[in-house]
Amino acid sequence: MKTIRIALAQINSTVGDIWGNAQKISDAIAHAKDNQADMVVFPELAVTGYPPEDLLLNPQFIRDNVMATEKIAQGCVGITAIVGFVDHQQDIYNAAACMNEGQIRFVCHKHYLPNYGVFDENRYFRAGQTASLLNLNGVLVGVNICEDIWYPQGPAHVQAFRGGAELIVNLSASPYYSGKSSVREEMLATRAKDNITLIAYVNLVGGQDELIFDGGSMVVDEKGRMFERGKQFSEDMIICDLPLDPVFRARLHDPRWRKEKEYESTIPLERWTFVANKPTQTPLPERRVVSRSVTPFSGLEEVYRALVFGLKEYGSKNRFQKALLGLSGGIDSALTAVIACEAFGKENVVGVFMPSRYTSPESHEDVRQLADNIGIRLITLSIEPLFETYLSTLSVEFGSGPHDTTEENLQSRIRGNILMGLSNKFGSLVLTTGNKSEMSVGYTTLYGDMVGGFAVIKDVWKTVVYDLARHYNQNHDNKNNGYLIPDHIFTRPPTAELRPNQSDQDTLPPYDVLDAILKEYVEGGKGFEEIVALGFDAETVEKIVVQVNASEFKRRQAPIGTKITSRAFGKDRRMPITHHYQEGQPQNKIHVTTFQEKRQ
Repeated sequence: MKTIRIALAQINSTVGDIWGNAQKISDAIAHAKDNQADMVVFPELAVTGYPPEDLLLNPQFIRDNVMATEKIAQGCVGITAIVGFVDHQQDIYNAAACMNEGQIRFVCHKHYLPNYGVFDENRYFRAGQTASLLNLNGVLVGVNICEDIWYPQGPAHVQAFRGGAELIVNLSASPYYSGKSSVREEMLATRAKDNITLIAYVNLVGGQDELIFDGGSMVVDEKGRMFERGKQFSEDMIICDLPLDPVFRARLHDPRWRKEKEYESTIPLERWTFVANKPTQTPLPERRVVSRSVTPFSGLEEVYRALVFGLKEYGSKNRFQKALLGLSGGIDSALTAVIACEAFGKENVVGVFMPSRYTSPESHEDVRQLADNIGIRLITLSIEPLFETYLSTLSVEFGSGPHDTTEENLQSRIRGNILMGLSNKFGSLVLTTGNKSEMSVGYTTLYGDMVGGFAVIKDVWKTVVYDLARHYNQNHDNKNNGYLIPDHIFTRPPTAELRPNQSDQDTLPPYDVLDAILKEYVEGGKGFEEIVALGFDAETVEKIVVQVNASEFKRRQAPIGTKITSRAFGKDRRMPITHHYQEGQPQNKIHVTTFQEKRQ
């Protein structure tokens, strides 16, 4: 039986660590060779890390990346490797180097450069013009990069139908959002069936600022069935024997193969043929279904793992070993705390409780119980003396009028100063605890609860915060019986406790209503009238839309946080701070949002 033994090296590259990444790639090549692989494939831009952004505008960065790729090739003997790097030929290209016997044999360029959502590849790269086909010891292999596989009439179609590729390998750096893995799997199954070919897809794993790459590399057979699957949120190497006779047999029985071969594409096809030193193989058993014990995460568990992974990656790659956060007795800080414990270890997490005159006895008890349950150190520092000093200092200027959001926000800003002071002294990463619902409508305080280095649940809706916290409790035992996150934190009304008897619902609609509207507006891109047509109250929708638009200046100053939805604030949604367009305002109703209405 005609086979090829392939290794998919799902590695965690760090942006800019060119020589560290090169060493990791070389080690993986050696491991694949030890396992008698004919070919090992690496993720997109494995040498530079993804996305390198404006590092690509530095000529020395480009030269270093080329030198590192050539160095990798020199050590690539007895096996063929396909490695993602930046190619330099008058312009720069997102590229894959095919190397063996100590040299780079050919380079293929990415065709489709994404320029939507979090992607900016048109800013940096020139698009490839030709499709590449490798004949490796009689096995026809098409090589393409990430976005190229998403297009039905893209390079893969040319490689399969005009070139006869029996196997398509795709180098990818596909960022995570909840449910993305199933979208990829469905797409790859469709491409494999349509092109009657095996597809080996290797995806980057790791974190880069707000993005995480979840791995989940996979091999799909010519009928769209899962053949092998890699782990999520960890490095992995998939090594398997791919039988190619079933591809030939399927093509004999499929009339599309003859008809589509007549299809003329405008994409030129480059053919590369060479015989590599083929190691003596002891064939692995033929496998037509998943045989590794890898079960992908799904639902709340996948999101929870993504949040832990994103924080862990950000902390380790930025050399933070400890984390610090404010604990309020609310659900947001409780969820952030348990995520921090998994990312850093509970011994490296400190919670800071900063009560004021408005802090309830229940908050004192909930914070203490949470800290005891999850085993972190708790520091209690009353802000009351500082608050009194602030009020006294500002009393003449403020006058004798009633307290408003100004005095409320002073408390939050005092807490932010305390957290940053502790961070500066002890080198801990300050974690903010605001969720996506609050960030959307500006229910946050600049230089107060927004102060910090990383916003763990910035892309998590408030309703999902509750769901994740319940999920955590159900999956983590407490030796003292009961749940680790105290029951009372779930049942008490959400409150910032910045004034007497305050509740979030004094200012906001119930979170189930708020989140439903925000999802349609922020993630769904629907307009005012479309959302109202779904059955929501027009006045409520109008108020929320105005709040979202008026809060862009806050979000621009917020710390980054892990992206887990299809459209997160930041790179995904780039709105001007200064603009006069107001969604949902009827022509006969003019309203100008004043600076005072923007809750700071």
